[in-house]
Formats: sequence, structure tokens, C-alpha cells
Amino acid sequence: MFVSFYVVFSTGLGRGYCIQHVYGAQHPPFDPLLHGTLIKPGSKPPTTPVKLKKVSTFQEFESNTSDAWDLGDDDDELLAIAAENLNTEVVMETAHKVIQNHSKLQEQHKFQEEHLQEEKQVESAELTSIDNRLVKSVSEGHTSSSSGIESSSMQRSQSLPQTSTPPLVSGMGDCNTSVTPALTEREASRLDKFKQLLAGPNTDLEELRKLSWSGIPKRVRPSAWKLLSGYLPANVDRRESTLQRKRKEYFAFVEQYYDSRNDENHQDTYRQIHIDIPRMSPEVLRLQPKVTEIFERILFIWAIRHPASGYVQGINDLVTPFFVVFVCEYIEEEEVENFDVSSLPEEVLQNIEADSYWCMSKLLDGIQDNYTFAQPGIQKKVKMLEELVSRIDEQVHRHLDQHEVKYLQFAFRWMNNLLMREVPLQCTIRLWDTYQSEPEGFSHFHLYVCAAFLVRWRKEILEEKDFQELLIFLQNLPTVHWGNEEISVLLAEAYRLKFAFADAPNHYKK
Repeated sequence: MFVSFYVVFSTGLGRGYCIQHVYGAQHPPFDPLLHGTLIKPGSKPPTTPVKLKKVSTFQEFESNTSDAWDLGDDDDELLAIAAENLNTEVVMETAHKVIQNHSKLQEQHKFQEEHLQEEKQVESAELTSIDNRLVKSVSEGHTSSSSGIESSSMQRSQSLPQTSTPPLVSGMGDCNTSVTPALTEREASRLDKFKQLLAGPNTDLEELRKLSWSGIPKRVRPSAWKLLSGYLPANVDRRESTLQRKRKEYFAFVEQYYDSRNDENHQDTYRQIHIDIPRMSPEVLRLQPKVTEIFERILFIWAIRHPASGYVQGINDLVTPFFVVFVCEYIEEEEVENFDVSSLPEEVLQNIEADSYWCMSKLLDGIQDNYTFAQPGIQKKVKMLEELVSRIDEQVHRHLDQHEVKYLQFAFRWMNNLLMREVPLQCTIRLWDTYQSEPEGFSHFHLYVCAAFLVRWRKEILEEKDFQELLIFLQNLPTVHWGNEEISVLLAEAYRLKFAFADAPNHYKK
């Protein structure tokens, strides 16, 4: 019954999946965190009961979460309770404060901008008045002008903050068009930390994950992603030889398999890839013939080498972030989407293609059950999302249920494309900084990001009173102007949910 509903839904949305059953396909091992009580609320978790720890200091908690939110102004407040023992309520309260402080900072910035605009208008009016008085009396006008400018300067200096407010989370320099001096200084400091870490003889991957959770500077992101995904070894001396070997291996696959794309056995796979690539985002990038050619090779080789799943719609989107990040390694332009990829040397394009293939393969190794026959991984995750939302925001869950909106109708794409169709590309790249820093980030942590993402729109959801309007809104969320700041708050909320629910599923049972 459940699979039948999924087929009708998929056909209704015009997705037309090309899925063939493959005998002998193996699924990843059972994970109690992923397939436990969220799927079967009535069953008991297979893990042993969690005992309360007698000693749980703030230092332990801070060491685990200090990279999740880079607060700055909240440090003094947190240190004030450093000597106290923490429990779950304190942790939840601290996470709430992060998000509340972010809201206050936004309101403060907005107030300061409005106040500064008013100051400029007053100053302009004063200068106009001064000019008028100059016509009547030069000497009198000179006195009035000096007095007016001094008064305006004094007033403006009192209204502006003496020091700029530090951002909520570092790593925002890539997307934002306006960068404050404080952010630039902070980013320079973070960049130095990354460079020192990556330059060592053996990169500490655990330290790299902690540093990358809050975002990776653009200049070092290609190297960091290759290390975090497991494509490159931690040892610096082995990296160049590994790159050469893996790139040579990829193009050996191309030489061996790519000519078979027109064979009868592979025609359907190649045709579906050829149809899906023009649907990818961003539009300017996908319309370049060279990019299309590269993506077709990557996707076809992956499908041939992974017969358990083959090619499924959605996999095509997962190449884009890797491709864009690795292109940045060779160009200076800020907007990669508008860059003519064909202007790069052929050897560079081959390196980007091979690196994108291997990193995408590493990602898909952890979520391959999302794309095997009937896509059981996605169906399980959507069910888990429904259970989780019913616990964290029962009103939203009940509202969707009352209007007969099924989670599969909007959340299927969230899981299938990892939210790539819901947020701008640069936001996806920032999101993946954290996913690659989290254990099982693309599978397990993504669930909590989706839950936080849905609840983020609770006000708008509750205002919609019609099935059609609700579904249209959920499939076209207004995130076009989102940047790193919104993604950072989303990740902070997701981390709070994970901390509260991931290791204690009985805690939120009804």
C-alpha cells in the first residue's frame, strides 16, 4: 500500500523515475539510530538504557559544541555557569539562547541602519538650511555651518556603535555581498588556522572537522572537502600520488565503459541522464556544453559501476556542489556560475571531473539505500521526519494532517536532493561544510536539518488553510535571498534537535 501510494505521487508530480529491480542488491547494515523507534514507535530501542552521568561539566559540553556556534558576545554569559553541572534542560536552554541572540542581533542591526539613515537625512536638511543662510549673510552662514556640522558629527558619533558586532557564526564571507571589517579580520584568522592545519605533515582530521563545522573559507574549501570526504589521505606526502592514481583510474573507467552508453543495455540509463542534466541548477552553468559533457560522463560511469542502484533522478544534483567547489580551486571569479568553464585548460578540466566523481561516490556510499529499488532509504527518512516533527511541533504536524498534506509530497525531494532544490547553491555548499564535519552528516544529521527547516516556516504554514496552497508553499519556499547567516541558524537549531533526540528516542515518545 505504501509503495503504491509512492508510485502514484511520483507520477503525479511528473518525476518519472527510471528504476529497475536488481537481484542481489545489498543494503547497508542496520543502524539502530536511523531505523529504531522513529520507524516503529511501539517497539523498544535495541540499545541498553542510558544511565545518567554523575559528572557532566560545562567544559565537556563546550568541547563538544564550541564549534557549532561561534557566539562571541555570549562567551561571558556561558562562562558564568561554567562551574555548574549541566543536564539536558540546561543544554536546551543554551541552544535557545543562541537563536534568541541571533534574533536580537538582527533587530539591533536593523535599528542601527534605520537610525543612521535618519541621521543622514537630518544632516542633509541641515546643510541645505546652511546653504540658504549663506545667501543672506556669508559671515553668519559660516558660523551656522561650523556649528551645524560639529553638532551633526557629534550626534552621529554618539549614535553609531563603537565596535562592530561579531557575527553569529564564522564562515559567512563567501555568500554575503557586504562584509564588515570585523568579519574580514575574523575570516583572516580562521583562514590562517585552516592553512596551518592543512600544511602539517599529517592533518588532524578530527580537528579539521571541528574547525569546518562553522564553515570553511573559500580558498581552502577544495582541499578540506577532499580530506573530509576521505578522498585524500591525511598524510601530506601521499596526497599528490593519490590524486594522480585516482584520476588515472577514473579515466580508465571512462575509456572502458563510456563507449557502451549507446548499447541496448545502457540506452535507458544514458537517455535519462541526458534528460535530467538540463533540469539542474544553476541554469547558466548547466547550459554550457562542456559542463553537460562532463556531468554525463560522471553520472554514467557511476551508474555502470553501481548496479545495485543504477542511475536515479536526484543523483545528478549531487555532482554540482563538488564541481563548483573544485572549479574555484583554479579561478579567481567570485561567481562561478557565470564563469566559462571551457576556458580552463583541458588537463585542469580532467582533474576537476575526476575529483568530482570520486567525492560524489564517497557521499553516495553513505546514502545508497536512498537510490536502490523503491528507494527504501528515502521512505524511511520521510517517516522518521514525520515522527520527529510530531514531537517537536505538534501544532504544525496536526495542521498538515488536518489538511491531508502528506510528508512524502514535499519531503521526498528534501531527502532525494539533500535540500539542493530548496536553497541557493552557495547555501548548499555552506550546508555541506557542516554535513562533511558531522558523523553520518548526509544521512543522519540531514534528518534534523529537515525538521528544523520545516518548523522554520511554522507561521506561514499555520496561516495556510487550503491543501493546494499549503503544498504549493512547501514546494516553493521563499529562500531565494538566503545566505550563510540563515543556514548557520538552521544548523544550530538542527544541532539542538539532534542533541535532544538522537541518543534518547524514548524522551520524545508520546
